Amino acid sequence: MTLPSPSATEDRLYVLRTRWQRYVADGQFEQFIEFAVAVNSLAEYFNRLRLPGLVRLCEGLENAALAKLGNQHTHPVPQQDILSLQRQIDTLLGSVASSRAPSTDRRDQEAAASTATDIDWIKPRSVWMIAAPEKREMAEALSSQLQFFGFKVCAMPWGGVQAQEDKPLAVLFIPAQDQARPEEFEYIATVRTGCPASQLVYLGVQSAIEPIVDLMRAGIDVTIPSGDQPAMVLNCVLDLVQTNEQEQYRVLVVEDSRVAVALIQRTLAQHGIDTKAINDPGKLLDVLESYHPDLILMDMYMPRFNGVEATRVLRQMAQYSSLPIVYLSGESDVGMQVEALRLGGDQFLMKPFNPVLLAAVVKTRIERFRESRRSTRLDGLTGLLNHTAAKSRLKDMVEEADGALTVAMIDIDHFKAINDTYGHPVGDQVIRGLAWLLKGRLRSIDLIGRYGGEEFMIALPAISPEQAGSVIERIRHDFAALPHAHPGGALYASFSAGIASYPLADTAAALTEAADGALLQAKRLGRNRVEQACRPQ
Repeated sequence: MTLPSPSATEDRLYVLRTRWQRYVADGQFEQFIEFAVAVNSLAEYFNRLRLPGLVRLCEGLENAALAKLGNQHTHPVPQQDILSLQRQIDTLLGSVASSRAPSTDRRDQEAAASTATDIDWIKPRSVWMIAAPEKREMAEALSSQLQFFGFKVCAMPWGGVQAQEDKPLAVLFIPAQDQARPEEFEYIATVRTGCPASQLVYLGVQSAIEPIVDLMRAGIDVTIPSGDQPAMVLNCVLDLVQTNEQEQYRVLVVEDSRVAVALIQRTLAQHGIDTKAINDPGKLLDVLESYHPDLILMDMYMPRFNGVEATRVLRQMAQYSSLPIVYLSGESDVGMQVEALRLGGDQFLMKPFNPVLLAAVVKTRIERFRESRRSTRLDGLTGLLNHTAAKSRLKDMVEEADGALTVAMIDIDHFKAINDTYGHPVGDQVIRGLAWLLKGRLRSIDLIGRYGGEEFMIALPAISPEQAGSVIERIRHDFAALPHAHPGGALYASFSAGIASYPLADTAAALTEAADGALLQAKRLGRNRVEQACRPQ
């Protein structure tokens, strides 16, 4: 497993080390808060770039720091607490160091194989698979599928010793039975110690709390029930390397105190959150229209009218009815706080606020808000645009088109037979496999949507119809070679596609209809092929 280039990681580690050293030297409460914020920021960074093991170590350090936060009168903390935190910091830094590529040659080799979505570092692609002999066929099928998506799979016998220098992105445990035995917990704990930054996945577990908790205590991060193994494990591992750049969080601060605004903006800036502040709630609607925040931090008491009144106005407007609103106030009366929440607020934070808590509340609320918005546009099985969102996006693309635009309708061949023979979970896995392949082979500017059932829509702008046809033909070829793992081994599927190009058809509806007609022709001609729409006579 390899970590990012020094420019991306060392700055964050330097901040962490420097803030800790300043606290150890001076013991000031404010310095301890800055150290805790640095740990939280590092955890966010590793989480954004899909390193669950390092996230876990950061979160453990953060929890230990928050347990010692207290107030100004409890600092500096006792020497034994300093030593305990130092040990956790050393463990984290050691794991980061051991996760770096050991040689330039390996970095160069992996860089050549890395995808176009890499940000500033080489994504780890190694997976260890530890399988019981009874599950050999399943392990081999899953291994083939992982290798198809670019992972280096290292197979090991159950209970084997890991001697590899390069630590994996994930370790998959495939036991003989669903009931874990005591000696397995010891073995898992040993692997966890040797691979602190890797994600440990256990396949085949009872759907009960107690055995899952026991596995988590031993060091397992994710448990997967028997029936969902092939689909969920592939989804879990692929998610680790699907790093998506998120649009920066935006917070509107409605506050008439300059001191409070400065402290809020400083705190949120440390977490990469953009802010805009206004001191007059009368300007709220104009600023909302231009700034489009993900959350409002609202002071309770301001000139002209108060924060609760402003919130009640926003809740009557459809576009702002679900926008998160967090109150910041010195109001200590519980009844007033409850009334403020009842009238439209989402949370209440007391002044003076804890900077760590403020940042945590803001990020959590924004993440849930954005996830809620995404869920209305995305297909739950694949994460692609759903039918309605795909049609809307295609309409926008046609209106904006100033050159070539090609639309393809894709349908998985004989999909009903796959469901009837292998069951719907395996059918869902085949659909996800095609979705992953489309996301991996197409550009960020391309439209990829699940149009319904086993049918997909894609739209490729700014390339010629011939180039678009070549791209789709290559995807068809690759999908036919993609193994879909299931408990009995692996199966293969194919798809048919029809494509139509602008300005052959000059509206979204016409492009879709033409591509759909070409898809029907591909099926008539035997399936597993790509057909071009004919030019209207």
